[in-house]
Amino acid sequence: MHMFKTFLTTLFLLVPGVAAQALEIETAQGVVTIDAAPKTVAVYDIAAVDTLDKLGVRIDGLPSKLYVPELDRLNGTAKPVGDIFEPDLEALSALSPDLIIVGGRSSPKLSSVSKVARSIDMTMDGDDLLLQAKQRLSAYGALFGRVSEAQAASAELDQAVDKARQAIAGKGKALIVMTNGPKISAYGAGSRFGWVHNALALPSAVKDVTAATHGEAVSFEFIREANPDWLLVLDRAAAIGSSDQNAKATLDNALVAETAAWKKGQVIYLPAADFYIAAGGVQSTHRVLDQITAAFSAAQ
Repeated sequence: MHMFKTFLTTLFLLVPGVAAQALEIETAQGVVTIDAAPKTVAVYDIAAVDTLDKLGVRIDGLPSKLYVPELDRLNGTAKPVGDIFEPDLEALSALSPDLIIVGGRSSPKLSSVSKVARSIDMTMDGDDLLLQAKQRLSAYGALFGRVSEAQAASAELDQAVDKARQAIAGKGKALIVMTNGPKISAYGAGSRFGWVHNALALPSAVKDVTAATHGEAVSFEFIREANPDWLLVLDRAAAIGSSDQNAKATLDNALVAETAAWKKGQVIYLPAADFYIAAGGVQSTHRVLDQITAAFSAAQ
């Protein structure tokens, strides 16, 4: 896992009348130099779309499906240039962007889109996702001339994290699970969702969950034995818009019902697309944190 230290070497002045020159930022593929304030931008990473939307940056090319309901309003404001898995290179070439941003599911297409225009991979994941989110936020703020907006958004995110940590403190241990129809995977520290434990000081109910991108396939018996005080649930079917069996139906099981989490009504169904598709997006992260905070705050 990369440590995404987004350091900004200021090679330009964001002062009216002074031409912006270039900016060095660290991406998932290393340090790159980009012309500041690109005029035409295509974005395939939903987390980046989410953060740029927060900053008020206009995006000219977008995937045909944005997954996050709160971003649906952007569909009519930009040209469709493929989806998060497969770029439409013809549409992208017609757009003639100054910059293309990929990340996560679109990151394997970096070399393809780089043939069209300057492209960067802004993937985020793992235990340090929250730190990476703030680093990406800072980088976009500098790149698009939204420094003050980025600083304000970063401060808001810090406040949301602090509220969540305070609500969580002393309330027990948690297990993060993802349902995929009738299948279940568990995630612990070091996994793609490990940031929840790391950033929020949330104790894990299980110490030896395999730290893998797709989690560790588990049974209902595993959940019963883990006996978490809290179940944090990601419904993958809901995240991707599938009609597969939903998480509530999957977990409505006699073995899960024996856990402290189920008995106390301490099962949190996380906002699926925010947590799964747009992980690290500033607004999506806020919604995840708000839901966690509300649930823990309501617990006695």
